[in-house]
Amino acid sequence: MGHPDPVLDGLDVYVVGGAVRDALLDLPAGDRDWVVVGARPEDLAARGFVPVGGDFPVFLNPRTKEEFALARTERKSGRGYKGFTFYTGTDVTLADDLQRRDLTINAMAVDRQGCLHDPLNGLADLQARLLRHVGTAFSEDPVRLLRLARFAARFTQFQVADDTWALARALVEQGEVDELVPERVYMELVKGLAAARPARMFEILREVGALARVMPGLTYTDAIGERVQTACDRGLPLPGRFAVLCHLSRKPADVAEQIRAPSEWRDQARLLPLLLDSVALPNPRAQVEPALALMEQLDALRKPARFAELLAAAACLQEVPVDDWEYLRHVMAAVDAGAVAAQYKSDPSQIRDAVRAARLQAMHSAA
Repeated sequence: MGHPDPVLDGLDVYVVGGAVRDALLDLPAGDRDWVVVGARPEDLAARGFVPVGGDFPVFLNPRTKEEFALARTERKSGRGYKGFTFYTGTDVTLADDLQRRDLTINAMAVDRQGCLHDPLNGLADLQARLLRHVGTAFSEDPVRLLRLARFAARFTQFQVADDTWALARALVEQGEVDELVPERVYMELVKGLAAARPARMFEILREVGALARVMPGLTYTDAIGERVQTACDRGLPLPGRFAVLCHLSRKPADVAEQIRAPSEWRDQARLLPLLLDSVALPNPRAQVEPALALMEQLDALRKPARFAELLAAAACLQEVPVDDWEYLRHVMAAVDAGAVAAQYKSDPSQIRDAVRAARLQAMHSAA
């Protein structure tokens, strides 16, 4: 549990959730989440803890800056993942708090003495490599479905328990999944695409009928999943993995927009099909004019890093002579546009065409 922390003396505190799970799996330690049992907000404030707001009382430890949440229960009070009422009274026990969590492997706690508290048998499921829901409340919170799919993508040896499959399908059939806000879908997708086997996230969402509801407009097949895995194995940044995921969708940029993805995700999703459709893609040195037109369209001169990422994404889908493309981009960039422009001071309207002609001539000569 680390070095003694005097601000915790006299408090009933536990590390909970992912930090406990990962320690038991001998995985690298990440951020620790803490739960405080039997305390009031004013008790923590008196010790110097800083409230950070939100839907329920969460505080920052003044020394470590780690998050400490008061033990709480939750009751369904509306639709969607925000449709809950929280209770954080001093009578809420550790077991009560663990009972509201999503999966048994995420519902274990360790006290300051290092003792494991596991009222829901999470350790047994961890050893059996099972992803199992904690309670029937699983089907009340659509975020839990996203998390189930994302954990399946991360922990590739784990299987989903049969009764958890049934609850996941019920969550979709009851329309709860339709209440997910786009930003939360994006947050979970970031983690899923960064996982060891991203395709499992989409396979599970598809299996329970949620994929078309969560990401309408996405065309997904097993073959696309294999290409996303290739992008993952090659270490492509997330925008490139997302572009590969969407490359057969009718409007890839719209898929990005629906989940409020960043502009870089949207741009790569939009531009990758242009690259794939270019006649120059397999042999740019033999197709210099289309190659120049494509690089202009992709803004390759001003955004060389993005161009390189798009080439890497395309190379996950077909053979791409990346070195030839990069060579021609350097040739294009080496043309002194300023010097060309200086020749047309008297008629600036000709500058753009003249610069383009100079670049085209340089590329023909280099090819």
